[in-house]
Amino acid sequence: MKNPKRLVALDVFRGLTIALMIIVNNPGSWKHVYTPLGHSPWHGCTPTDLVFPFFLFIMGSAMWYSFKKYGSVLTKQVIAKIVRRIVIIFLIGISISIYASFSLDFSHLRIMGVMNRIALAYGVASFIVLGLSYTNLRLATAIILLGYWAILAIFGGDDPFSLEGNFVGKFDAFVLGANHLRKFKGAIFDQTGLLATLPSVANVLLGYIAGRWIDLSENKLSAVKKLMIFGIAGIILGRIWDVAFPINKPLWTSSYVVYSSGLAMLLLGILLWVIDIREYKNWIAPFRVFGMNPLFLYVFAEFLSNTLKHIKIPLSASGEIISLKGWLFSNWFQPMAGDYGGSLLFSLLFCSLCWGIGWILYRKRIFIKI
Repeated sequence: MKNPKRLVALDVFRGLTIALMIIVNNPGSWKHVYTPLGHSPWHGCTPTDLVFPFFLFIMGSAMWYSFKKYGSVLTKQVIAKIVRRIVIIFLIGISISIYASFSLDFSHLRIMGVMNRIALAYGVASFIVLGLSYTNLRLATAIILLGYWAILAIFGGDDPFSLEGNFVGKFDAFVLGANHLRKFKGAIFDQTGLLATLPSVANVLLGYIAGRWIDLSENKLSAVKKLMIFGIAGIILGRIWDVAFPINKPLWTSSYVVYSSGLAMLLLGILLWVIDIREYKNWIAPFRVFGMNPLFLYVFAEFLSNTLKHIKIPLSASGEIISLKGWLFSNWFQPMAGDYGGSLLFSLLFCSLCWGIGWILYRKRIFIKI
């Protein structure tokens, strides 16, 4: 079957998301982060809280075009492809955890993480979209969101959506073991844990639905209108649902899924109109660099960031030993631009370095599929 034409707006959206993901994950100092570049303390949603769900949504949209090449049906070839990708992405996530801890003490190895959630969300969503009709796909999305709400409400404590009373941390500790979870504000709670991966599947499914709309619409303008209408509806519905089921990234609540997916639809609609309809493309090249090798550049950034933390430099005056990252921030960036400005400058230059690697790959037409 002939490969479908690439949707440039989707590549740019992916590139924007990966660039922002690298920036917010790598400040010069976590003590000096501008509010929009930090996560919400618990309930609520900052621009940074939208980065990960946007990536999952984009992955779902791209999934429509990817599976279209195979007739959008489950075959042995497609199943093998899906399983292989799940395993590779999950193992990359494990390798990031091992390198981050710089230890082979597997008794305390973090099992989940960003890449691990991507692997599982991709896998579950793949089998849903290929195994169900379009009507049942939409029904499955609703069941996931409503079912997750019921799970947290029924099995949680007196305050089921609090850090102390939520069921997510308890479930993950029981299934994975407390030693394999991160601590969050003193509680055993991994922000990219196992149970909260379930509603993240809905982000992928909603992205898949959006990709289907775009591809099957009579024209791109009608697709833009549909994305705008449903995007605004998702934002409103998410805000209304927030009253009963708070928008919360660590818990990955269903209201958060609807709200973030609504914003993703809205932004994708805008980009589709600007890039693919109006053809304003002079500004998109830097983001296509990130968008064509997204997972590779994210993984590269993670290993580079941990390397800067693992390299230690002794301070001759006090005898203290700090990381190379800490030394660069305190000796170069902080004096140059102050606490917050220096922290942001560090993250921007870090992102630029990752972009440089991506640009070399882009120029050589090397696109690493993970």
